[in-house]
Amino acid sequence: MRRLIENRFGLLALVLVALGALYGVAYVSRPAPVAQARPQAVRAPVESVTAVCPAPSGSRVSVVTPEQNQGPGSATLSGIKAPEEKGGGKDDVIDRPGLLWQRDVAAGGGPLVVDATGSMAAGLESAQTARETSGTQRGLAGVRCVEPGAESWFVGPGPAAAEMTLYLANPDSAPANVSFMVYSGEGPVLSERGNGVVVKPGGHRVIRLRDLAPSPLIMALQVSTRSGRVAAAVKAVLGEGRGVDWLPVAAAPATRVVVPGVPGTAGQRELYVAAPGERDTVVRIKAVLEDGSYALKNKETLEVPAGSASSLDLSTGIGGQPAALVLESDVPIVAGLRITGTGARQDVAFTAGAASVDLGSVVADGRAEGKQTSWLVLSAPFAAATVEVRLLPAKGEAPAPIEVKLPAARTQELRLTPPKGSKGGFSVVVRPKPGSGPVYGGRVLDEAAKDGQMVTAQPLAMARTWALVPPTVDSPGVVLP
Repeated sequence: MRRLIENRFGLLALVLVALGALYGVAYVSRPAPVAQARPQAVRAPVESVTAVCPAPSGSRVSVVTPEQNQGPGSATLSGIKAPEEKGGGKDDVIDRPGLLWQRDVAAGGGPLVVDATGSMAAGLESAQTARETSGTQRGLAGVRCVEPGAESWFVGPGPAAAEMTLYLANPDSAPANVSFMVYSGEGPVLSERGNGVVVKPGGHRVIRLRDLAPSPLIMALQVSTRSGRVAAAVKAVLGEGRGVDWLPVAAAPATRVVVPGVPGTAGQRELYVAAPGERDTVVRIKAVLEDGSYALKNKETLEVPAGSASSLDLSTGIGGQPAALVLESDVPIVAGLRITGTGARQDVAFTAGAASVDLGSVVADGRAEGKQTSWLVLSAPFAAATVEVRLLPAKGEAPAPIEVKLPAARTQELRLTPPKGSKGGFSVVVRPKPGSGPVYGGRVLDEAAKDGQMVTAQPLAMARTWALVPPTVDSPGVVLP
């Protein structure tokens, strides 16, 4: 042993043996590794909502918060004004969730801002709907009041086919630097550079799109901000006896777009699709009808050149049938659809690409008075779905909710009728049941007038009920330069 210790190579061998023994004991006795839980986004109730009714003059404004939330809260309707402005008219205050509030707004005045906090915020919806029986504005024209944001898309007729007006409003305390991009049948008409406006805090602008791009017969319009946020809305007036309505905000460009809420009435159906990128595409089209999902004969595809918009008449494919359209492309696209009513004097309505209503949806304005009828068009393009539908009347007791089962690849149309004894309008609440497949839909309001059907439509939007809060993690980058 002494010789082994005196030999330096032997000493090294003893050290290695001792270290190996210690490592072996540590390895055998080590605790099992703890699996690191991946942080998940947290679902939190919405506690504040701001929406802008773009041009409520001469319209009925409807506001509802369907949830019976606990705690204080209120919603205030006021004319848009700069932060330093005070007064300027009496505000309307709503503090009772679960009840539909409606008001007919006199002619004149600018946008209305709906600010909701606390128990009135989660699920709040608002809309404006106008009804005219003569002139170029004849028809029903409705729009969901718009949340300010950094980007909005609209798809429909161009300024050469209709009087297209863009309404911008900035309810925030910071200026919004807004730019525009128009894609027509001939390609991009406006560049994002060299055109745009600044909307001051509490300011609003009305812009005739014909002054920006007079030539397009069809168009996709992108409204974006370099700084700040803006509420954007577009109104289309097709002319005397040809109809009027607002274009709904379309879903952002994606390779699969669902255009829901097509009513089962007769009349023309015109599809608009734009490919804002740098690649041509062939869009594949399927119609989701009451009896199944099909590629329409001789209308299975639509070619859309890069940076342009195209249209396709689908009247002989889906006319007279409640439907949704599923569009697929190799490049991101945006899409919308024009619905034309019947009669000697026509009216139009528009729907557009929309998201599934996984967290539910609320429509503020529904009607069933006189010759007006409200319809709910629901589709389950990809998997079977079950939803609960509730009506909240402005006056009277709410009826019991009904359950609607949608087989996969089917569309169903429901006539919305409030209970006897209820007066005025009503709001509609749609909630998918647990385990339901994706649901898309729209509310259609029509009126059987002597000189022609009047119609307006609104695709279902995700309810402003919950927000996904991103997970928080420790990071030295927060304090280190």
